[in-house]
Amino acid sequence: MYGETINQSMEGSMDIQITHPDESIIGRIASISILIKNNGWEDKQYISFVFTSQDNAIIPVSENSITINKLSQGSSYGGSVDFEISSDTNPGMHFLNVKYSQVLVSNNKEPQEPIIHDIAIPIVLKEEPSVVIHVNTPEAIFANAEFPFTVEIISKDIEITNVNVEIVPPIDIQFRGETLHSFSAIQKNSPIIITSRIISTIEEVNMEHKLPFQIIVTYTDDIGEEKIESQVVSTLLRPRTFMELTTDGGVWIGDFFLAPYVSIGTIIGIPAGAIISLLIRKSQKSTKKRSKKRKDEN
Repeated sequence: MYGETINQSMEGSMDIQITHPDESIIGRIASISILIKNNGWEDKQYISFVFTSQDNAIIPVSENSITINKLSQGSSYGGSVDFEISSDTNPGMHFLNVKYSQVLVSNNKEPQEPIIHDIAIPIVLKEEPSVVIHVNTPEAIFANAEFPFTVEIISKDIEITNVNVEIVPPIDIQFRGETLHSFSAIQKNSPIIITSRIISTIEEVNMEHKLPFQIIVTYTDDIGEEKIESQVVSTLLRPRTFMELTTDGGVWIGDFFLAPYVSIGTIIGIPAGAIISLLIRKSQKSTKKRSKKRKDEN
């Protein structure tokens, strides 16, 4: 996939477009294409593009040049050259030099001296294609509730095929949704987003602890090799406090849950007695604990 286009205007209204990838992978093939148009009123002859790599990082697969014997006024020409990125190359920015040459035919009769220009093509060379996994989930959750869990897969350099995404939750977490997803292909820089919900354990916890989630992505790369990427993320399971706001706008008040669609009047009218009851119950429990503690001390 091409990333950048270099536009140049030469003598005699010769307009040039050189299209090239802004990034390429070591050991892969990169293609450079040219499009040239004679917008002048005089013919051009012996037009050539000669590609060279100073550090031999970018090697032509066959020919390293494009030659056009004649380009009449108003006509155009397009072509391409394939290059192999040397496996001995160091990652980073490299330059492919293009030596452009043309002969202007004055009054379409008399050839002039050749005109030569050098054009530098910058290409960033990378060791391996990058497939990135992003996971978005709350940093902490509590018991007997649902929480969002989102996985995003991005292939930054190539199209990948036969993609399988497996989400492996801890044993005390349930999923609302599938834990295995398959895609025939994911295009370069076109993220795939998987949205699920995790359901925490019904039993209350007394101590906080981390819950690990593993994301495993298997796919086939652009040269037919099977690859695997994985990532482990953790969220904290902690005791629920007296009042909790859920991510979808609901509210836990003690053992009572107010759904996000409950009206303001309902929240003001109905839960008030429940809140007082809970406060009294909580106060009684605290009094009993203090009485028991005093008895134990005596």
